[in-house]
Parts: sequence; structure tokens; C-alpha cells
Amino acid sequence: MPTPAATDSRLLRAFLAVAEELHFTRAAARLYVAQQALSRDVRRLERELGAELFVRTTRQVTLTADGERLLPHARRVLAAQDDLLTAFGQARPLLVDLNSAGLVTGRRVLHRARELVPDCELMARYESGLTKAAADLLAGRLDASFGRYAGLDAVLRSGLEQRPVRYEPMALVLPEDHPLAAEAEVPLAALAGETVYAGAGNPRTREWTDLALRLFEGRGIRLAPPLPLAVGDEEFQRVIAKTRAPVLAVVDFPALPRTVLRPLVDPVPLSPVSLVWRKGLVHPGLDALRRAAAETASAEGWLRRPAGGWMPADDEAVMGALA
Repeated sequence: MPTPAATDSRLLRAFLAVAEELHFTRAAARLYVAQQALSRDVRRLERELGAELFVRTTRQVTLTADGERLLPHARRVLAAQDDLLTAFGQARPLLVDLNSAGLVTGRRVLHRARELVPDCELMARYESGLTKAAADLLAGRLDASFGRYAGLDAVLRSGLEQRPVRYEPMALVLPEDHPLAAEAEVPLAALAGETVYAGAGNPRTREWTDLALRLFEGRGIRLAPPLPLAVGDEEFQRVIAKTRAPVLAVVDFPALPRTVLRPLVDPVPLSPVSLVWRKGLVHPGLDALRRAAAETASAEGWLRRPAGGWMPADDEAVMGALA
């Protein structure tokens, strides 16, 4: 069996999971990846080694002789790498961007990840938007973030990986004396003729503004023009109170003084949230974060799409990546 100068540890982990489970679906679930992605990694490893590692039939998966020969070597390599990374992982915190201090999704996942690896330090950061966070992820200034992955430029996505976490229903923040504030829910049709703020002009949140434009298209809803960049909750509240424009938000958006939060319906627009991290990043805290995202999404039903929910087609493709 030829041996390449360097083999991606992800490929070895894919091989090891399948070798121990002898089942691609169970191995993919164990690694929290799509089965198709796992199969691609195994095939890539086989190409790099110039050897077939598994015999696959419709009924079972078994190791070939070359697969049996690779197995102990893969275990030793990965165990040594884990020892090294654990030592350095304990010294270097994992930096996790939650976008905004009041948002629930990322905070819930981070809290669960901290429970899973109490000896790891996972530090929260607040960059206010995935577009800004993505550049920091690629530069190594952050390790993970949450947000709308399909809204990122292809150049940014090429250096990142993602895992769908939640279809988060969208809502509207209204001044408490706004005519629509008296309604329990706001039909999208009721916003025809309204001007709604959705971060236009904010370079940190372009993915959110793009989602708003797609939602407003053909419905007679106008996008509010750019406002001065407000950094921090207090400044944001002050600017919004001054303009009195309704604000596009999500159902878990934190309360603001003298405003009400009303869910949008008919249809229910969805904000697709993914956990996003830099390609090639290996850290015990990231493993815990991915596991926590899967556990929390399952327990809360976050990936059960509401009947009649609205979402752009490219977001549907991204969010269905692990289906």
C-alpha cells in the first residue's frame, strides 16, 4: 500500500468510524456529518493510498486486507494527535461568536458544549453578523460562529464548513404604539407599504439584509435605508427609538424598551442558522460544539421545518446538507 507524505486526519477519522461501525449511516451519525460527505472522504483516502479499504454491498460493509492493515496505524496516529491537541486545546480557548448577547440559539449550543467538555475553555465573542465573523474565522481570530451560511460569498464559504442547527421563525420588533402592535401575529401582507429596517448598509450583517430583500421582494415591503452603525445594545436601542421603523428580527430576539415582538406569518419566514467553522480546524472544543449543536437541535425540534415555512432555495440546499 503506497503511503502519501501527509494524510488529512479527517480522512483517517472517517475511515476509523466506518471500520469500527461497519455501517456508513451509523459512522456518519457518530461523526455528525452527512453520509455522502463521509463516503467522499473514504473514497478520497482510498485514492490517496491507492488501495480499497472496504468491501461494500447492499447488505454489509467489511474491511479488506488493506483496510485491516491500516486500522492499527490509523488508531495510533489519531490517538497521538488527540493527545497533542488536547494539551494545546486546554492552553488555547475556543473562540465562539454568538453574534449578539441576547440571541438564544448560539448561547444554548455553547452552554451545552461547555457541559460536554468542562475542562475546555470555550469563550464567547459578539461580532453582530456572520459576514464579519466569517472573515475573522478565516483569519484565525475566531474559531466558530452561527448564522446564515448561504448568505456568505462563495469565496468565504470555500474556506469554511457548516452544520445546520435551526430553522428560526422570523418576527418583527414594533414600537408599542404601532398599529400592528395590537396584533398577536403579523401577516406578511399587512406589511405592504411599510418600511422595515434589516441592517441595510451594515457591512457586518450583509447575509441578513440579503435574506430580508428576498423576503420583501414582490410583497410591497420597503427596505429601510442605512442607519448609522450602532455598536452595542444601548446604541442600537437609541437609533431604533429615534427612527421608529419596524425591525426585522427572529422570535427569540431580546426585548427592547417600549417595543413589542410579533411573529410573522402567512407564510412563516425562516431564518436558517448554521454552526460555521474554519476548514481544517481540530480542537476538542469544536468537537463538543458540533455534538452540542446536533443534540440541542434534536431535543428542541429546531430542524423540523414548519408547514408552509418560507426560505430561499439556496438556503434550502444548505440546510438540507445533512438531511
